[in-house]
Amino acid sequence: MNHDELARCLRTWRDRVTPASVGLSTSNLRRAPGLRREEVAHLAGVSVDYLARLEQGRAGNPSPSVLEALARALRLSDDENAHLFHLAGHANPRTAGVNRHLTPGVQRMLDRLGDVPLMVLDAAWNLVAVNPLGEALLGDMKGETDRQRNLLWRHFTGGPTRIVATPVQDSEFETAAVADLRAAAGRHPDDKPLRTLIADLRRTSARFDELWRHGIVARHAATRKTVLHPQVGALTLDCDVLTVEGSDLRIVIYTAAPGSADARTLSLLGTIGLQSFTEVS
Repeated sequence: MNHDELARCLRTWRDRVTPASVGLSTSNLRRAPGLRREEVAHLAGVSVDYLARLEQGRAGNPSPSVLEALARALRLSDDENAHLFHLAGHANPRTAGVNRHLTPGVQRMLDRLGDVPLMVLDAAWNLVAVNPLGEALLGDMKGETDRQRNLLWRHFTGGPTRIVATPVQDSEFETAAVADLRAAAGRHPDDKPLRTLIADLRRTSARFDELWRHGIVARHAATRKTVLHPQVGALTLDCDVLTVEGSDLRIVIYTAAPGSADARTLSLLGTIGLQSFTEVS
């Protein structure tokens, strides 16, 4: 690992990203046009101290998940991302297997669609990114492990969730989600993280193993979800899944009918959530 070159690149890339491009307010008090270190740390979900050590060449080898988070926060191109992974001593994950790269267009959606909860998943149901309102709705997972940020792992191992569902709804979701994961495995038979996830789920969850053995292949589509939020209470939202052309990413958007009680609750959550986000950043 080339610590000094990695440190130099991280500082250079941070300096070129403008606050406005990531949805942050600008101020005359800024000493440089780029992002502050604490802003990049927040966007990437890492501690300020750890980012400081990386930028000073004093940290150990960052994991692939940390590198991907930094690449998203710094808006790196494919070539820059490949260089980042090379400097850190890792293989470039965008060259084979599931494409987990957050494209510039999807990143702009995250930045600009602030009035609807939105998250981005890869084909393995790993949480790639989430906007502030999505985080306010579903909970903050920035401090979770990579495995805990996988929505199927959380569901089939009884992880914490704000989604409220009947047994019938749970069964329908599980059948569709496992079928969707099988379809992803068929498209990417050589993706090691995906194979490991499936093996671990089959070993850990009898329900997942049962559904996997059924052999159904399909894609998860739109549905309705009821979320029990600790501050604003229950709200039922339409949950639409959009696929990104030429990528394995799926954009999950939660919306409510205009003028409905759920729309008003979602608007209230937007105010609460954005205030909390501003305080953190």
